Amino acid sequence: MALQDTSLSDRPQRDRGAMSWRVRALLLLLFALAGVTIWITNLILTERFTETTRNRAEVRLTLYSANILSELQRNAIVPQLLARDPTLISALNAADYSQTTQRLISFVDEIGAASLMLMDIDGRAVATTNREELGSTHRTKAYFVDALRSNDTVFTSEEREEGGFAFRYSRSVLVGGERLGVVVVEVDLQKFERSWAGISDAVLVTNSEGTIILATEPRWRGQAEVAALSDTSVPTALQRALQATADWNTTPDAYLSGRGVMRLEARIPFRGWRLASFTSFESVRERVNGVLALEIMAFAILLALAFYFLNRKSASLARVFQLESAELRALNARLQQEIAERQRVQADLKSAEQTLAQSSKLAALGEMSAAVSHELNQPLAAMKTYLAGAKLLLQRKRSEEALSSFARIDDLIERMGAITRQLKSYARKAGDSFEPVNCEEAINSALAIMEPQLKSRTVQITKTMPPMDVLVMADRLRLEQVIINLLRNALDATRSSDDPALDILLTVGDEVLLAVRDNGTGIENLDDLFEPFYTTKQPGDGVGLGLAISSGIVGDLGGRLTARNAANGGAVFEVRLPIYREDADSGVAAQ
Repeated sequence: MALQDTSLSDRPQRDRGAMSWRVRALLLLLFALAGVTIWITNLILTERFTETTRNRAEVRLTLYSANILSELQRNAIVPQLLARDPTLISALNAADYSQTTQRLISFVDEIGAASLMLMDIDGRAVATTNREELGSTHRTKAYFVDALRSNDTVFTSEEREEGGFAFRYSRSVLVGGERLGVVVVEVDLQKFERSWAGISDAVLVTNSEGTIILATEPRWRGQAEVAALSDTSVPTALQRALQATADWNTTPDAYLSGRGVMRLEARIPFRGWRLASFTSFESVRERVNGVLALEIMAFAILLALAFYFLNRKSASLARVFQLESAELRALNARLQQEIAERQRVQADLKSAEQTLAQSSKLAALGEMSAAVSHELNQPLAAMKTYLAGAKLLLQRKRSEEALSSFARIDDLIERMGAITRQLKSYARKAGDSFEPVNCEEAINSALAIMEPQLKSRTVQITKTMPPMDVLVMADRLRLEQVIINLLRNALDATRSSDDPALDILLTVGDEVLLAVRDNGTGIENLDDLFEPFYTTKQPGDGVGLGLAISSGIVGDLGGRLTARNAANGGAVFEVRLPIYREDADSGVAAQ
């Protein structure tokens, strides 16, 4: 009986030992599951949030690059316009500058430039929007010397003594082959630095030599990027350890003040400039840590529940409930904080999208303004030539021939009005005003408009036409606009040729093929040829919109515009359009 009592007393102890072993195994399994789950979650969320942060940084970088390029292009045309201003030219001729400063001041707000300056031939500032510079001498400055040496607009940048860089466009005032002075326009790029001051990223712009010319950190300007980012140390070993923990599972592209950051770079298509941004990983870690905290809290709750069920008969049951309640309140507070943070991020993203949309509208407005200037330049040049000829004919009392010139001027004025109407109708569906157009008549009309430019140079033009009429369904003015752009580009391409020649070929098969060939230098970059604002001409000779507009017009007509280099030199532009046929039985036109 004593032996039986001993076995019974040992059984609860063995049960408690077996239970204790199972509890320990369960706790170890729970901790292992928590560690693996947190580790996998950290890897997945870190990669996802890093990619999201990178995408947002790339969007901002594209926006900054477009804004800088738009500002430079908008100011590039100003010196050419001011150099032709009759008031400024008269002031330089008469040396009377009493009204010139006020005139420049009236322009500066409308243009949006930092400052405008007019200098005489000796480099003295005779008119300026910055009255402190009035009367100062600039004859040794690069923007004055380079402008006198060139007939085009020149761009210069120089470091100021007080810090930062000054960016200027300058152009000589040339009248009748005589240089009267120089017009200088300073571009306000520092406004972008001021706008960047409110963001958390670090941004810098380098020129073609790798020198930082714009930056969110003023001390970086004038240095190379490597030198500017050389400060990578942290004060103590403890801080280094904390920093390593903060950036775990992230691979920094660069370091700023000892902290790993994400570096992104974009090219500004202007003189080899580049734009770089540095985004901190802190936002990524905060978001990942927020999710990890929720998981840790969830495992903590599971652990608390396990202890609760295992120790429900203990006297500390009430304290476990209190601890669990406090943890739940803390979890609720963190959840509310996470919700508020995500709402703030969504608001910031919406604001960035609105800013990008506004910038797109401004870019479209700038492109439309440049298109108007480009398309009206050709008729204006022809009108100037016809007016000069009419004046000479009237002086010689050849009034009938003068009336012919005036008739051509009237046609050009009507054409200019049609061009502006075309630009207004670009947003409408194409094809509303299409009609059968004789291609040969359109070519002859384009050659007539180009007659002043053709007479100013010795160019051999070969025209090959089919014996029958070739009709296409098109807007006659827009088709002539395409032909004029192709002829003008061909003339520009043969400027360096000793024996310039143009070939115009019109053939008919399954479709109409109009080819314009020149014996110039050919095309270097065929990929970007039809992109807006891509040009190989000197500044002031073109803005790179002719071929882009022509390609869009041909596309609206249901055709395509292509370019290639000829085997024996020169370039060939081909316009392929659907042929227009009229069904003789039904009288219905078909393409």
